[in-house]
Amino acid sequence: MTHLLYQLDSYLTEFDAVVTALDEENRGIVLDQTAFYPGGGGQPPDRGILSSSGIEYTINRAKKAGGQVVHYVQGDAPLPLVGAAVNGKIDWDLRFQLMRTHTAMHILCGVIFRDYGASVTGGDMDPLNGRMDFEFETMQKELVHSIEQAINLEVANARPVKVDILPREEAFRIPDFIRTKINLLPEGISEVRVVEIVGLDLQADGGTHVHNTSEVGAIRVVDYKSKGKINKRIYVQLD
Repeated sequence: MTHLLYQLDSYLTEFDAVVTALDEENRGIVLDQTAFYPGGGGQPPDRGILSSSGIEYTINRAKKAGGQVVHYVQGDAPLPLVGAAVNGKIDWDLRFQLMRTHTAMHILCGVIFRDYGASVTGGDMDPLNGRMDFEFETMQKELVHSIEQAINLEVANARPVKVDILPREEAFRIPDFIRTKINLLPEGISEVRVVEIVGLDLQADGGTHVHNTSEVGAIRVVDYKSKGKINKRIYVQLD
């Protein structure tokens, strides 16, 4: 089981850990704890470096496998042994761009749910770019402009962003806790990580976020499309 350091501290960029297992065929390293986000919920995984015994390993991706996080190594340097101590450093520029982008997605989701009662039907993101699908029957230029103004107002409002881990039963007692059209939380999860933009949005989420909406910066709605009778897609971009 890999302890996920990023869950309560998205700003952690460096950590120490111990190798607990290897995937030699795919050049993967499993650690007892990690700050690398392994991807999920539309957010790409972190990249960075692991160092052990004077050797630096470039990590081009991380992936969750059961309760473990596997860090995949670029290059052909011999992998560290199980039990070896390692130091990890994530690519902070990439991480912070994704933190800002993911929080922007929550601002968009929160504004649309609050103002229009529309559920999320899908989403995806890259650094500084994202798209989200909503259950709208129609979408026009005037509506999109109003949404852009509203989400940037929430950036300017500098709302705190809080993270907590709650027992599943407690989390599901929160009104409108699930903002997606389909509940994506597996039944077997006993604890739920909750991300709250205070006064705007509160939902289950496993990704990394900034501490305050002001850190997101200006959000531009760069396009919108119809993806079905009651499914409309909004594309956003950050500076």
